[in-house]
Amino acid sequence: MSTRPIVVLCPHFAPDTAPTGVVMTRIVEELVERGHEVHVVTSLPWYRQHQVEKEWQGNRKSCEITPWGSITRVSPFAGKDKSHIARRAVGFVGFSALLGIRGVFAGGVRRRAHAVIAMSPPLTLGLTGWLVARVRRAPLVFNIQDVFPDAAIATGKITNRRIIGLARWLERTSYRASDAVVVLSQDLQKNLEAKVSPKVAQRVHVIANFVDSENIVPRSTSTAYRKEHAGNADTVVMYAGNVGFSQSIHLLLDAARALPRVMFIVNGEGSARSELEAQAAGVFNIRFVNYQDASRLSEVLASADVHVVPLKTGLGAVSVPSKAYSIMAAGRPLLAAIDADSEVARIVENVGCGRVVAPDQPEAFIAALSSMLENREEMVEMGVKGRSWVVENASPHAVGEAYHQLLATLSPAESL
Repeated sequence: MSTRPIVVLCPHFAPDTAPTGVVMTRIVEELVERGHEVHVVTSLPWYRQHQVEKEWQGNRKSCEITPWGSITRVSPFAGKDKSHIARRAVGFVGFSALLGIRGVFAGGVRRRAHAVIAMSPPLTLGLTGWLVARVRRAPLVFNIQDVFPDAAIATGKITNRRIIGLARWLERTSYRASDAVVVLSQDLQKNLEAKVSPKVAQRVHVIANFVDSENIVPRSTSTAYRKEHAGNADTVVMYAGNVGFSQSIHLLLDAARALPRVMFIVNGEGSARSELEAQAAGVFNIRFVNYQDASRLSEVLASADVHVVPLKTGLGAVSVPSKAYSIMAAGRPLLAAIDADSEVARIVENVGCGRVVAPDQPEAFIAALSSMLENREEMVEMGVKGRSWVVENASPHAVGEAYHQLLATLSPAESL
């Protein structure tokens, strides 16, 4: 066990509610349980409303000493307009610079670190992590949650060739600067390996995000959440997560029009929600609900009979919708509208915990959903199979141990 600290640079951390914050918080907890000293440098909580939460406003930074290290929080430079790409890019750069400065000093600037872990997105944290790692004389572990700029290009968020070129240069440079690159699936691993040299490709490791199977457990559908938002509906179909342009949530609108006896719930917020709500005007059997407190996650997931995971065509290899594993942990069947050769599609089909249809195909989506709803016994079996797979393959303990073992293989001398 190294006596040197681990420095973690990440965009979100508890009590922030962002999924990546939940992931990194638990990874840190698992590393602490294995005896590591950890110093986290992150943002002030801002994910829920895309602005710093009220109780944290007025602070440019916050420093907290913990029994296991420290947490330093800085301004995220957040803006409420998530569709303004240029504004967000400038914010990411400013945030990354602040994180770098604080990362250099986290836990004592003169102390050599055992490792620096940086999380992307934002992609700019790759170079930030490299600079902090150089100063702290430590190897860099670059954690990739979504491959950027691939997803942004595929969804049309970025079209300017110069910006795309710059982003791809930054991406490749960040991979080369890392001593280890962690991705969530074999799909993402293949994506990265195609962009780098064989030497750099050897540094790519697959460690899936964990599922909190201890707190997300199968429950009755008769929840307070369901009663509040679905009334006396016999059947509830739900999408829970970020309402962005990467997700084909319009499929739920098509299904709601075709299946008037089913209540559809979109639980989440994001840049595409206002447009979707406008399109849903007059559709009486669809509800849009804001993010719920993290303590209600198990209840929210239990409230639906079926969950949907809709990802636009071409994004299956660059983004892993981790919500699929939470759905499985809750013992609910899922309908995935996703590329057939993606990680999620393979798991759903191999485990038998739901159905997979081609993305962006309303007729196929509606037909598959109707078929599932006609066989309730089969849906129960799907939920049981999904829950069993998660418990065996994606527990927090297993993921924490994988990071612990990876860090043990990295020598600080490698980054000098």
